[in-house]
Amino acid sequence: MHPQVSVNEKNSMKKLTRDDLYPLEKYAELRPRLRAEVMAHKQHRQVAIGPNATLYFEDRMTMQYQVQEMLRIERIFEAEGINDELAAYNPLIPDGSNWKATFMVEFPEVEERREALKRLKGIENRVWIRVAGFEPVRPHVDEDLEREDEEKTSAVHFMRFELTPEMVTAVKQGATIAMGIDHPAYTHAVETIPAATRDSLAQDLSN
Repeated sequence: MHPQVSVNEKNSMKKLTRDDLYPLEKYAELRPRLRAEVMAHKQHRQVAIGPNATLYFEDRMTMQYQVQEMLRIERIFEAEGINDELAAYNPLIPDGSNWKATFMVEFPEVEERREALKRLKGIENRVWIRVAGFEPVRPHVDEDLEREDEEKTSAVHFMRFELTPEMVTAVKQGATIAMGIDHPAYTHAVETIPAATRDSLAQDLSN
């Protein structure tokens, strides 16, 4: 018996263990329904900042799905391999005082993207989130490995936005949230994220 992933506050910050995962055969059976549930959940956990950058906020549900998909694709069923996947993805589950997100710079054409990543070098450090009434919060970026080189940034970065206890309380009480980027070559902002997204992100935080 494997407990279904929940998005309530009690479970949203709990790290995954092998007991939380379905065996490959069972997951294959449940995958269509679980995938639909996760895709619907993800719709409220992404914020486009301008036309070419998006924050995809991770949580326990998105990470369980990611682990299950990796086990399925790689046909991993041995304990060591499963533990390796858990070690890779558990750090992306919020800890109760932060939001964790995958930040993506998105251009459809390969050459356009290549040139943009040169122009947008350092953009990952210019992302901000602001809880109403407080100063903007900048992310801790790519704590797992360095993704920028001397010429260009990466199209994908992992971010942790650490909030003060006062910010957490404000979000829990319904404060609005703004997000933006203030890079010289890319300046965009979302002054108020949708209520459904705000409510989903509030579940990542503990009182």
